[in-house]
Amino acid sequence: MRQNSVRGPRARKSVPGAREKDGSGAPADEAAEPSEETGREEQAGGSGKGIPDDKGTQTDKAGKPGKGGKPGKGGAEGKAPPGRRARAARIARWAALCLAVLVLGTSAAGWFYYQHLNGNLKKDALNLGDKRLDRSAANAAGQRPLNILLLGSDSRNSPENVALGGAREDADRKPLADVQMLVHVSADRSNMSVISVPRDTRVTIPKCTDPEDGKVYKETNRQIINTSLMNGGPGCTVAAWEELTGIPIDHFMMIDFAGVVNMADAVGGVPVCVDNNVYDKLSGLRMEKGTHNVKGEQALQWLRTRHGFEDGSDIGRTHAQHMYMNAMVRQLKSGTKLSDPDKLTDLAEAATKALTVDKDLGSVKKLYDLADDLKRVPSGRITMTTMPWVSDPWDPDAHVIPKPGDAEKLFSLVRSDIALDGKDPKKDDKGPAPSGPASPKGSIAVTVFNGTGTATQPVVTGRGAEVAAALVKQGFAKATSDSTPRAQADTTLSYAKTSQRADAEALAKALGLPERAVRMSTAVDGLTLVIGGDWRTGTTYPKAGDDAADDKGAKPGKGEKSGQAGKAGQGEKSSAKPGDDDKAQDDDKPKDGKPTKEADNKAPESSDPLNGNDTSACMKVNSLNRF
Repeated sequence: MRQNSVRGPRARKSVPGAREKDGSGAPADEAAEPSEETGREEQAGGSGKGIPDDKGTQTDKAGKPGKGGKPGKGGAEGKAPPGRRARAARIARWAALCLAVLVLGTSAAGWFYYQHLNGNLKKDALNLGDKRLDRSAANAAGQRPLNILLLGSDSRNSPENVALGGAREDADRKPLADVQMLVHVSADRSNMSVISVPRDTRVTIPKCTDPEDGKVYKETNRQIINTSLMNGGPGCTVAAWEELTGIPIDHFMMIDFAGVVNMADAVGGVPVCVDNNVYDKLSGLRMEKGTHNVKGEQALQWLRTRHGFEDGSDIGRTHAQHMYMNAMVRQLKSGTKLSDPDKLTDLAEAATKALTVDKDLGSVKKLYDLADDLKRVPSGRITMTTMPWVSDPWDPDAHVIPKPGDAEKLFSLVRSDIALDGKDPKKDDKGPAPSGPASPKGSIAVTVFNGTGTATQPVVTGRGAEVAAALVKQGFAKATSDSTPRAQADTTLSYAKTSQRADAEALAKALGLPERAVRMSTAVDGLTLVIGGDWRTGTTYPKAGDDAADDKGAKPGKGEKSGQAGKAGQGEKSSAKPGDDDKAQDDDKPKDGKPTKEADNKAPESSDPLNGNDTSACMKVNSLNRF
């Protein structure tokens, strides 16, 4: 189901994964309080040359940092000489173009008072989980892809954030990570892929340890992903993402309400579009039909609006954020913004005060180097996506889960450093390269679990033992089964570290598993095969189109009768039937059931891909929020 120039055809509804062209569908988190209505963007910046190293060798003339977080004499109060101002203007354009990716933006402006800006940055541990994924493998040229998790916090930890976010009664609670985007920059820096995960997604949150007080948060299943930030900080959200996607994360950047407002003011606004008049009471956004240049608090309102767009769920808000980011990249790459060095100084001050980053990214110099990588990507090779989803069978009106098949395909493409725009024909979706040849069959140990019992399908008794026995017959003498209950839509073969990749591939080949089923995971110690609901019979994984793999959709959510508006923006009941969306996905496949190479190597349509050069996108306004 393709989206048109109006963002919004796909929305949460009674039929998982389907969206009506009018943007109607089931609601999300109707009971949520205004304090949870978040939606910030994280963006990046800086580039060019001339930033001092981490020893601060170029700070003398710019001034030393003063006490209490204020610049010392000659710092923010002073103006740089004309030569530096001209140079800063050149640097600024590259800094600004990255602003839409990592809200830091103009860290390059730290040129003026480098050490002071370093002191503004807040730093935290990258990963609070017990285990970490191995780094992404380097390509033949020795280059590695870069994965950065961008987080928007709804923290009310300051009077300014309380004023912007509302809900003063929530000022003392731990913040939620209500905006989560993974930015993947290819190893050769030719393309960028962005994956948003809706805040309402149910996931497993791994065991995490708070680095400040040593408190241990036990692993929890079926938790909303935005609550992971409460378990010790952003490092637990990183751990949750690594477990969900199998993608190793190199850095994170987190921003709050005030940072978004200050950043948007400094860049002079970003063009966005709505297809009708919209008023969202909770976010405060009020806008007439057409294109508008949003900045300051209105930009924050745009990024926070949920009920006003599409079906009123977090999915629509994600699409609005993608539009904002793309528009900012295009506008700033044109070189029309941030030419005033004084504004750059203000922006650098605001950005560094608003940011929390991992310790390895905790200096202006390192942020500057990061922006230098980001600036190389043409806007036409940027692809924004949303994790394919279906309604959570246990709470279909409020939460979502990853869509079987499509979500794992999207994650697999990024793990394999394949551009989501389908323009990497020479690459195969095979994950990181093995560190060596596979071990002899008889020495490869694998534990097989039966995960065929899902919310919509009964368990197939003995499946784990059946497949384990088949592996033993093929020579994998150490294959064993475990009767611990599992429930999983997709079959997966997980391994703990890169050195086990070759053994995993040998097992996958023996069973006929697709490459996307093989992934590295922090949740296992050795090779672990979970037989999912997509493989209910036989000892060889069914090919695409086989009956055994057809029934793997989640249970349809609750719908309303045609013509009746539901709560929180829910619209009419869809006429679609379970499986329609999966059939639409098969349009790219020839009749033999095998997907085409093009279909294999591009983002699934259910991820709502948006190209960085798409200037026709316009947000569809929820019919209940028009005026």
